[in-house]
Amino acid sequence: METLPLTGERTVPGIAHENYWFRRHEAVYAALAPRCAGRTVLEAGCGEGYGAELLAGVAERVLALDYDALTAAHVARRYPRVHAARANLVALPLADGAVDVVVSLQVIEHLWDQEGFLRECRRVLAPGGELLVSTPNRITFSPGRDTPLNPFHTRELSPTELADLVRDSGFGTVEVLGLHHGPRLRELDARHGGSLVDAQVAVALGHGTWPADLLADVAAITADDFLLTPDEPAASLDLLVTATA
Repeated sequence: METLPLTGERTVPGIAHENYWFRRHEAVYAALAPRCAGRTVLEAGCGEGYGAELLAGVAERVLALDYDALTAAHVARRYPRVHAARANLVALPLADGAVDVVVSLQVIEHLWDQEGFLRECRRVLAPGGELLVSTPNRITFSPGRDTPLNPFHTRELSPTELADLVRDSGFGTVEVLGLHHGPRLRELDARHGGSLVDAQVAVALGHGTWPADLLADVAAITADDFLLTPDEPAASLDLLVTATA
């Protein structure tokens, strides 16, 4: 299986110790897929491409854009159902009203011009089209900080900040959902010292060998182990905003 190199931030499928992050992202793609059925979809910031491929199973057409040339070329080779290209996300190479849905998961926190990106999303959406954007919840990832802990992130957002940013970019009917651990992941949190994420980060930062029990638990996680709900977005791991053009 062809894979892209790990960067410390990119999520890649098929790697046991990356499975938690892959499934966490896959859960959101799976939840959004019905909203993309039969529609023309733009994924802005497609990364490895597994999400665009999932959406291509239901959408009429999926265009996947990424700023990294290596990534765009990989997606074009590995996922022939997806139309992949390199592009600047604050200058989308699309006509006004060209797509029905814009999907952008775990991307906006990397961008310096978040407002410009959202205005471009609004421009390329047809009237009544949908914006679907996910991002880490700043309150849970970088609590009490003005700058993100993650060096790859430029600005993380709270639920209110995200909703306001989307509204100010011209969108209506804005809703914010939160991604949470389901019952089985909460059991794994308890089993691994209170936080499965912290247990994984400790191994990564320590450059150590993965404990066998932790690796086995991480490798067995599925997308169904996560819950996406409108309840308590402020306490969630990741935020998902939905809005209409």
